[in-house]
Amino acid sequence: MKFVNFLIKFVILSCLLYGYAPNCFGLDREAFSITRYDLNAKIEPEQQRLGVRGKITLRNDSSSAQKNAVLQISSSLSWHSIKAQDKQLQFVAQPYQSDIDHTGALSEAIVSLPKEIAVGDAVELEIGYEGTIVLDTTRLTRIGTPKEIAAHSDWDQIGKSFTAVRGIGYVAWYPVMTESASLSDGNTVFETIGRWKTRSLRSSMDLNLCEIHGADLPAGLEISNGVLAGGGGYGGGAFDGGGPSPERHGATCRDYKFHPIGLTVPLFVLTDYSTLIGKAAIIYHRADHKSDAQAYEQADEKVAPLVTNWFGTSKKGVEIVELPDANDTPYESGTMLLTALAGQTPELAQMSFVHELTHAAFLSRRPWVFEGLAHFLQALYREELTGRQSALDSLGANRDTLLDAEKPPAQPVPAGGKTQPAAPRQLLITTFEPVFYRTKALYVWWMLRDMVGDDALKKALAAYRPEQDKEPFYMQHLIEVQAKRDLGWFFDDWVYQDRGLPDFRVAYVYAHQNAQGGGHLVTITVENLGGAGAQVPVTLRMESGEITKRLEVRGKSTNSLRIEAPSAPVEVVVNDGSVPEMDMANNTFKVETSGK
Repeated sequence: MKFVNFLIKFVILSCLLYGYAPNCFGLDREAFSITRYDLNAKIEPEQQRLGVRGKITLRNDSSSAQKNAVLQISSSLSWHSIKAQDKQLQFVAQPYQSDIDHTGALSEAIVSLPKEIAVGDAVELEIGYEGTIVLDTTRLTRIGTPKEIAAHSDWDQIGKSFTAVRGIGYVAWYPVMTESASLSDGNTVFETIGRWKTRSLRSSMDLNLCEIHGADLPAGLEISNGVLAGGGGYGGGAFDGGGPSPERHGATCRDYKFHPIGLTVPLFVLTDYSTLIGKAAIIYHRADHKSDAQAYEQADEKVAPLVTNWFGTSKKGVEIVELPDANDTPYESGTMLLTALAGQTPELAQMSFVHELTHAAFLSRRPWVFEGLAHFLQALYREELTGRQSALDSLGANRDTLLDAEKPPAQPVPAGGKTQPAAPRQLLITTFEPVFYRTKALYVWWMLRDMVGDDALKKALAAYRPEQDKEPFYMQHLIEVQAKRDLGWFFDDWVYQDRGLPDFRVAYVYAHQNAQGGGHLVTITVENLGGAGAQVPVTLRMESGEITKRLEVRGKSTNSLRIEAPSAPVEVVVNDGSVPEMDMANNTFKVETSGK
């Protein structure tokens, strides 16, 4: 019997080690979702070590009963124990290649559950693992990224002078359950992380985070982006309700709550930084960078009126944590931003604060709402500072990336005698891909503002309640009530479905002189060659001045408008950049006028 068990384990290991197949003998790595984490994490900065003990609850979200489950952590960590009801479970632990972790691999435990778990049922496991978390650029350097540049992106580590560890997508310091993903294979990393976030939208984590004091290293400042138990809305530091952190067995500990973890990816920071407390934020900074922190504090005061005007007072606090190197790539999760402070321009600081204050003031579990509105407010702030064209230029900065993402899916191609289905479209209502819930969502909110006006949109957003947002049509109905118009076609094209992007062209212009009163009557016909409709601005340029009107043109259709021009028309331009479209090279039409 022992030999049989050994043989089974050997076959499974061979499959994992040499095949890296998504499924090994029908193994479904994403069959379960972890709905609850209850973890005790101990950090030892001097040793760069992390030790975790606790419980997790697994729910079977697959279409069939499951006897095995797969748990994954960073490859720099090792599984020590997996139990159910105080009984040790058998598991096989082996490396599993995946770029959702900075090491480029995961330590995977294939667990034999105590019984078969039916669809929809759950099982609670007791787990223990530990290891080191050091700066590791493996996943980036193996695809050709220079090591120095890679270190400014994957800066996660536990260290004496600075500790910062992000979650899935950077370091799997808590258990996850995912298929393999590679940075060299298109968007598989984003897609894999997106599926995990979707499955974790209602998952929660209770975390007891402890820093073990070393003989030569005093207790640092412990920060996390979770809600501090017993404190206010801030994760740590000066907003924890006052008083020192409790001492437990020679460790400084705090309790945090994360709900949901799909949007607020849990992270933690340990540092000896100083703190600067502003009206709406706390800034953790190096002692010699106090002036840089003060610049961020001033940015807070400048942008707060705009955010308050749109969303009211903040419901949470903002935290800014300084990264040690000026070239380190910023990262945000929830209302916490990790970024370099030194050398930042006032405008960049203000833009960062607009984003974070929006998150603090407007909460939503839908990424296209939560992230899209934060980027939308940044564009509004730019418009307030330097005008509409400057804001439109900022919208267009990521247009090419959106165009690439919105290219029609590849046609099915034969592979091994079978037809492979085309890649599915990304729906804005459910997507977790950044290019959609940031860039495309930004355009959607900007178009909605142009269509319904500031007042109607503000009132709709003021009526939003995240706990009531259970149906896809919730936001649409809020805006329709205030705008007093049907927006179903727009939401269907841009939010509920992905019909690609519009492609406008001026199909026909007829201009003739008025019989009485002078001037010209200009009829303009616009055709939309794309699948998504929009209300697009149409500008008639004349010998003296210009006139702009808006025209609704549905996908694969045409529509016309008339403009009375006081002077001779010269050209017509459709779209000022406020609507993303596939081709803007055909948007201008030279006008030829006729007589009476």
